[in-house]
Amino acid sequence: MLKNLLIGEVVSVHGIRGGLKVKPLTDYPERFTQTDAVDVKLPSDAGPYKGLSKRYNVAYATVSGSTVILLLEGVEDRNTAELFRGAKLSVTREEAVELPEDTYFIGDLIGSEVYEFGEGADETVFDIHAQGVKYLGKLFDVQPTGSNDVYGVRTPDKKELYLPSIGDVIKKVDVERGLVFVKLLPGLKEVYLGSGDDGDVK
Repeated sequence: MLKNLLIGEVVSVHGIRGGLKVKPLTDYPERFTQTDAVDVKLPSDAGPYKGLSKRYNVAYATVSGSTVILLLEGVEDRNTAELFRGAKLSVTREEAVELPEDTYFIGDLIGSEVYEFGEGADETVFDIHAQGVKYLGKLFDVQPTGSNDVYGVRTPDKKELYLPSIGDVIKKVDVERGLVFVKLLPGLKEVYLGSGDDGDVK
């Protein structure tokens, strides 16, 4: 599991006093208003400004529609704020909000290896070497939709499937091992991969 949990990404600036527009990567965007500090990591191409990647105290935060307006101590003008575009914001696991049962931090899910229960598989045995269990791909995206999240899975041949996070599909999430076990609904794989590609997924 990650020591730091991703909670947002800077997508733009706000005003002339260093405000940042943040896309929340959490189901609880209001948590920004209760956060004392965040760890900021600028994009890899930040060059001479990479020293700005560090921990900042939060001076002010408010939720505005689907975005968060954030002011960080030490970021006090628009020019400086512009350098933060694309920056990832995270908090330590100890600072994370407490989750309800059977819910997970997006940061813990991204990068998980996804395995599919195929023909003849025992869906109560969560073993990647068990009979009928096949490697499907890597979980690369989680999209909150309101009713349930959607998990994006990229196969070894770079094709993408989007799986609804419902009990009939997501059978087991093992955050400790970085594994997700799924059972695809009839026709779902064919919709994304094409009817002739089923055997190409390893």
